[in-house]
Amino acid sequence: MLVRKVFVKKRRQRQLRSTVTTLLICAAALLVSCSSIAATYTNDPWREANGYVFKWNDYFDQLVVRPTAFAYTTFLPRVARQGIGNFFSNVDDINVLANDILQLKLSAAAGDGSRLLLNSTVGLGGFLDVASSLGLRKNEEDFGQTLATWGVSSGPYVMLPVFGASTVRDSFGLIIDTVFNPLQRVEDPSLRLGLFLLDETDSRSGVLALDELITGDRYLFIREAYLQRREYLNNDGVLDDPFGEF
Repeated sequence: MLVRKVFVKKRRQRQLRSTVTTLLICAAALLVSCSSIAATYTNDPWREANGYVFKWNDYFDQLVVRPTAFAYTTFLPRVARQGIGNFFSNVDDINVLANDILQLKLSAAAGDGSRLLLNSTVGLGGFLDVASSLGLRKNEEDFGQTLATWGVSSGPYVMLPVFGASTVRDSFGLIIDTVFNPLQRVEDPSLRLGLFLLDETDSRSGVLALDELITGDRYLFIREAYLQRREYLNNDGVLDDPFGEF
C-alpha cells in the first residue's frame, strides 16, 4: 500500500511539473508567432552558429535519442521506469541541497536534506520516493540558478552540442553541477557512461509528449521555451507580469 501511495504521489508531481512546462511552452509559442519581436528582445548574437549546432542536435535527437526514448517507454514497465526516475532524482537532490545552501534558502535546504535522507534509506537508495508521500516536495535548483541569485548576468543564449539550449551563465553552472554530480565518482568508465546514458534516456522519455506542441520555427520555439522556463525557475515560480499594474 505504501509503495502504491508513493507512485501515485510521484505521478501527481510529474503531472503538475508537466502542466507547468506545457504552460511555459505555450507562452513560448506566442512569442514565436511574433518571431521578429522575439528576435528583438532575446540576446542571441550567435544565432548563425547556434543554428548549426541546433540542426546537428535535432538530427541526432530524431535519429537516435528520440527512438531510444520511445523504445524505453514502450518496452520497459512503468514501475521500472518510475524507480529509475526516482533514483536519478534522488542523486540530483544532492546538488539541489548544495545549491539551496549556496542561495541561503535554509527552509528549502532542510526539506531537500530530509528528502535525501529518507529516500536514500527508507526509499532503498532512492528507487522509492517515500519523501513525496510525506509531503516533502522536490525543489529544482542548480548552479546556474545560484549564479543568477548572486547577480550574475545570464549572458547570450547559446546552443550547446548534445546538451542543447543554454546561456553563458547556465553553461558555467552546468559544468559545476556535472563536476559535483556523485555519478562522476563512479570509477568504472563503462558504468559511469551507462548511468549517464540511462539518465538522459529517462529524461528524454519524460518529454516525448511535448514534441507535438512544437510548431513553427523549431529553433525559435526551443529557444523561447528554454528561456521562459529558466525565468520561471530563477524567480521560484513567479513570472514577471509584462503589463505591470496597467
